[in-house]
Amino acid sequence: MAQQLDQANDIDGATLIEIFRRSMRVYKTDERFRQMLMSGKLRLVYYPVRGQEVLSASMMSALNIDDYLVTTYRGVHDQVAKGIPLKDLWAEFTGKVTGTCKGKGGPMHITDPATGVMVTTGIVGAGLPIANGLALASQESGDGRVTVVCFGDGATNIGAFHEALNLASLWKLPVIFLCQNNRYGEHTAYAASTSAKQIIDRAPGYSMEAVKVDGNNPIEMYNAAKAAVDRARAGEGPTLIEAMTYRMLGHTFGADFSYVPKELQDEAKANDPIPAFRTLLLDRGVSEEEIAAIEAAIDAELDAAVEHALSSEYPGLEELRIDVLKEEIRA
Repeated sequence: MAQQLDQANDIDGATLIEIFRRSMRVYKTDERFRQMLMSGKLRLVYYPVRGQEVLSASMMSALNIDDYLVTTYRGVHDQVAKGIPLKDLWAEFTGKVTGTCKGKGGPMHITDPATGVMVTTGIVGAGLPIANGLALASQESGDGRVTVVCFGDGATNIGAFHEALNLASLWKLPVIFLCQNNRYGEHTAYAASTSAKQIIDRAPGYSMEAVKVDGNNPIEMYNAAKAAVDRARAGEGPTLIEAMTYRMLGHTFGADFSYVPKELQDEAKANDPIPAFRTLLLDRGVSEEEIAAIEAAIDAELDAAVEHALSSEYPGLEELRIDVLKEEIRA
């Protein structure tokens, strides 16, 4: 059964459609990666994000294109929602020289400054202090940018989380800490590793604004994101957002998922944010034809991106010494 979405604190139709467009861009990208892996057309380590599409789309819709994003190796939904051109993303995932990092970073190190995607880290929790550095730079330069750092619930148990929150609050940095609480840190259930009843309970210790939301509800998620962005841009300091969501597939593509209780898997399917979002749009008077047009445009973008990635060359040996030492960096 489709999730019933709260209509309180409504948002305008254009914003809602933009969130849906970004959600579908994530959904279809994730689906295409999994289809190509299952067919044997791709061979790479892939981290599915099925179930977390709306969360990222809502957050990124509240940002400007030049605002900064720091995410993790499980962050393809964040990257796509922020606006990375799919052809550049796919080329990097497939290790091609036309990718965002010339094929040398791969899925775990996607970077695209043109769309504000500054860092994708392969170390759990490592992005939080990096985000503080970006936010401090914005504060010092007065460029007006806001930094968002995305991480999972498991990352809140390492020292970098606590150090970053303390410093950000102390200096009133324009940074948003977005905890995408999908209830599992890799294979470990939340209750088995975290003593706090909820992540936001940790915020008062750092005198930090915090809010817990249904991350799969585009209205609730967007409103929380927009409020945090407005606070940061106004110089009022950081916000910790705990966005509840589901990871509907294993930690990595093809991984065993039996460690998640069947009742939780059933709950996730019943609350699938994608069909719920469709229903919401239809209820608002958006036609099936308008929705189909959005999807068709994304399909065309994906087709071109996949073709571009598969037909591009791998980096040559000359790339081994480029972007390593300062004097060898090319423009």
